[in-house]
Amino acid sequence: MESKFKQGITYGLTAYFLWGILPIFWKMLGTVPAFEILANRFIWSCVFVWALIVGSGKVKSFLAETYAIFTDRKQALAMLAAAITISCNWGMFIWAVNNGRIVETSMGYYINPLVSIIFGVFFLKERLDNWQMAAVACAAVGVGTLVWNLGHVPWISLTLAMSFALYGLIKKCLLVTTLTSIMLETLLITPIALAYEYYLSLSGASAYQTAGTDILILLACAGAVTATPLLLFTAGAKLLPLKIVGFLQYVSPTISLLIGVFLYGESFTSVHMVAFGWIWFGLFLFTIAQIKRR
Repeated sequence: MESKFKQGITYGLTAYFLWGILPIFWKMLGTVPAFEILANRFIWSCVFVWALIVGSGKVKSFLAETYAIFTDRKQALAMLAAAITISCNWGMFIWAVNNGRIVETSMGYYINPLVSIIFGVFFLKERLDNWQMAAVACAAVGVGTLVWNLGHVPWISLTLAMSFALYGLIKKCLLVTTLTSIMLETLLITPIALAYEYYLSLSGASAYQTAGTDILILLACAGAVTATPLLLFTAGAKLLPLKIVGFLQYVSPTISLLIGVFLYGESFTSVHMVAFGWIWFGLFLFTIAQIKRR
């Protein structure tokens, strides 16, 4: 039992560490426009995951799951919605990172669990306990602090938090394994991604016509970079109590925050500190609520 726990921690920490340092990878592709990076992320994720399905001998189970999903109208629409939602999330994240907004992406993923609570209330008719209401209130104060002092809504943070929370909500409706889910989500968007690459090539603007070999290799690695942490997370989540997974989810935005401030010199003022302080306190209350519930 203890060995399984240690193995789960290793998988989970590795997954969140890889997600945390992901901004560095997208920064390395900074010479490529964000939407082209996004297109390649879908194309190469599709290729990589298909190779995993074939290599693990799961083609038959994949085809069976795919048939079950697309012969059920609600499941098919949910899968399409998941693909569109994760496209928005990935695209916003890549654009924000390559435009010097890593701190805002970090805030988005700190807020995400609290947005998920709100979605649970509105869409799943879940009830909030006092701890959860206090956690959401603290996050609202944190966002309000930024709006009041900086004069604008942290739209990148909110877009990331809401799109990923919506993605999680949609995935609750899908009865599908991780590999099949990633494969279908990327497969649905890949034709659009290929069409976009073809469109760029008509004017000689495709990275495959202008970029060096190092950039093309990095683009091809986007599939492995996308799928690997997700598979590690799935493996870890199966071996760990949910409260431990809840603690681990803060590793990723914390690493991203440190990278944005100390590696790329992004601004982190006293206003940010106050806003993040409220959000962190809200997450502390949220974690207590999760532990008390279980």
